Amino acid sequence: MVVLLEQGYNCVVLENWDNSCKECIKRVRELAGGVGEDRLKVVDCDLVDLEGTRKAVRENVPFVGCIHFAGFKAVGESVKIPLHYYYNNVVGSLNLFAAMQENNIDVLVFSSSCTVYGNSTNVPFNESEPIGTANCPYGQTKIQIEDIIRDLAKGSKLRAILLRYFNPVGAHPSGRIGEDPKGIPNNLLPYVSQVAFGVRDKISVFGNDYNTPDGTGVRDYIHVMDLAEAHVRALEKALGTPNLGAVPFNVGTGKGSSVLEVIHAFEKASGRKVPFVFAPRRPGDVETAYCDPTACERELGFKAKLSLFDACRDAANWQEKNPHGFGESANLNERKAKVFEMFGQPPK
Repeated sequence: MVVLLEQGYNCVVLENWDNSCKECIKRVRELAGGVGEDRLKVVDCDLVDLEGTRKAVRENVPFVGCIHFAGFKAVGESVKIPLHYYYNNVVGSLNLFAAMQENNIDVLVFSSSCTVYGNSTNVPFNESEPIGTANCPYGQTKIQIEDIIRDLAKGSKLRAILLRYFNPVGAHPSGRIGEDPKGIPNNLLPYVSQVAFGVRDKISVFGNDYNTPDGTGVRDYIHVMDLAEAHVRALEKALGTPNLGAVPFNVGTGKGSSVLEVIHAFEKASGRKVPFVFAPRRPGDVETAYCDPTACERELGFKAKLSLFDACRDAANWQEKNPHGFGESANLNERKAKVFEMFGQPPK
């Protein structure tokens, strides 16, 4: 949102406050120059509520386009509670798309994922790689939503860009906004950061017997500030390209880094030790995943500029300045409890 506001766009945010908080919105306003409701409006809305979503969109038209980020996103958790992921991610997307159609919103940027490539070993991944079966329910929801968007684009004026994120990391360089997971972090860098600053004792590295240089999993880590810029470029591309259809783009650096390389980069950037132990591989994890960013560079004019060290430095700055995150409790547990009532409790 900060980058969109800085680029002159006005934003309406549909927010259910699941794993998020109002302090974050306050800081976004500050970083964007003190913008008010006229430029950044937040509407309480849960996408799984069809009527609520239709109302939220209808009451805030016109829109030049929609950037769809909403969804549960943890690979391991999705293996444990797949019904929750399919319900939240797919049903929520269907409701949003219905509201877009009703209000003639024809431009969409979708937050997809490299998990759509499943267990493919054809690294670096490029967009011509066939997709079909992901190795976890989270990835399957992304595949299904991509398929829905492609079908919608065939029979309408919809212009959609599907941004297949690799691994977003880092924080805003100001240290004012960053990742604030509730409970145990599901992603590597926030966990590393919490260990480095004493919030947790050590990190478990899942798998040290992969066929990689140091035996640990390899991923493509992209700084969140680069990722934000990619969204603006994608939006501009969709706005300026009639008959675009639905087109996927990888968003990454094109370089893979192992789990141990991330740990050591964070130690160097922060000046702190990160104790770790090796643990067995996790279900749903792949060995190596990094992208071919050529299409994104050619078609969107976007290339990642920031390094893994930059991301670790900014993540450390965020953690040091905000040891308790935004200092505000999210209603993550309350909301998931409602879903558990429908589909049952997750396995222990």
